[in-house]
Amino acid sequence: MIPLRDDNPTTLPPLVTALIIVACALAFFWQLSLGTRQESAIYALGAIPAVLFGYEQLPAQLVLVPGWMTAFTSMFMHGGWMHLIGNMLYLWIFGNNIEDAMGHVRFIIFYLLCGIAALLANALLNTHSTIPMIGASGAISGVLGAYALLFPRAHVQVFVPIGFMSQAVWLPAILVLGIWFVLQIVNSIATVGHGGGGVAWAAHIGGFVAGIVLIPIFKKSNLALFNSGNHSQ
Repeated sequence: MIPLRDDNPTTLPPLVTALIIVACALAFFWQLSLGTRQESAIYALGAIPAVLFGYEQLPAQLVLVPGWMTAFTSMFMHGGWMHLIGNMLYLWIFGNNIEDAMGHVRFIIFYLLCGIAALLANALLNTHSTIPMIGASGAISGVLGAYALLFPRAHVQVFVPIGFMSQAVWLPAILVLGIWFVLQIVNSIATVGHGGGGVAWAAHIGGFVAGIVLIPIFKKSNLALFNSGNHSQ
């Protein structure tokens, strides 16, 4: 299922959500501009578990930022067009409501914390890994977890690609996000011992759970959990 939009209006302009999307897009265009040096940039700014936990060190010529800072820089880098577009689509659809539910400042703190939780959830599975992790997926998974807990009865229009029967349908958010979460678990189990096929499924799971745990703390006090959506009306 590909989400297209939701029916949940907001009162605050999604400034932080838009800025994150712009930052990710600019970072990706910068990566493309590097040509053959793009892989070096990914190693320099991606989060490498072995480096984060002190088991390995990057060659001096690759060090652009302190190792701990890659936990943040990695969230703004992507491995390809589909990786970027898919992540930004989910962030645009669901991020505006979560930003509205907690305010601009708390939202960016929440977003970064979810990203770090997602990174740790994946990195702790293999602390000696030298494969760099990049992408906003973990942080955005936190946004999805928060949305599932906050607006489970809101509706999301999704495109269901089933050949000639492909169509756009409206479904409850809890169903859309519940199916998404189950797929992350299934894929995580299916790829055990196979490197995940290049996708950090554990990061998605960790980010989603972090979003559920953190949303009661970060949401505005007058906003109840399990809301039906349309809370701004």
